[in-house]
Amino acid sequence: MATTFDKAKKNKADEFYTQLPDIEAEMRHYQEQFRGKVIFCNCDDPYESNFFKYFAMNFNFLGLKKLIATCYSESPVATKQLSLFDVKDLAVKSADAKHPYKIEITEVKDENADGAVDLADVEYLLKNGKNALTLLNEGGDFRSTECIELLKEADIVVTNPPFSLFREYVAQLVEYDKKFIIIGNVNAITYMDVFKRPLAKVKLS
Repeated sequence: MATTFDKAKKNKADEFYTQLPDIEAEMRHYQEQFRGKVIFCNCDDPYESNFFKYFAMNFNFLGLKKLIATCYSESPVATKQLSLFDVKDLAVKSADAKHPYKIEITEVKDENADGAVDLADVEYLLKNGKNALTLLNEGGDFRSTECIELLKEADIVVTNPPFSLFREYVAQLVEYDKKFIIIGNVNAITYMDVFKRPLAKVKLS
């Protein structure tokens, strides 16, 4: 994985989409901490992100209270990675994945009665209004007013933040006293201002 991170950094690509097996391997250590909590993935296009996919598919198993994910309008990888749902079928005024939006999940049932809770169920719930896909008025940047209000609501933030904004991103989490699990480049251990005290879990690769 380190090679992939290094390549992304070299290409100045802030948007690196973490592989689902890596997420599953790491998240298994915090299952009890997630129970009853509001999880916020604030650097994760819900249609592309494996973080969102993991928490949506394991919503009931983890006993989550709520899952929130927001996308960034300028992401160059939007619609080019993992397509979770058929965007054009959703009742939004724009099918353009570049338009910033948020998805809020509060309930996941086996709506198609196939014996498993999967992304098809989440899609069904979104289409039927039990959960919500809402367009954002701002750009979806984690520093925007809208995203900060969502951050205040969250108990735990889980994502891989933009490489170029790592310091600022962690500083915001510390400012709002949020627990977090984030993935970053191993060079982050040299950021003394980031690691003043052990506030959270930072996965370095």
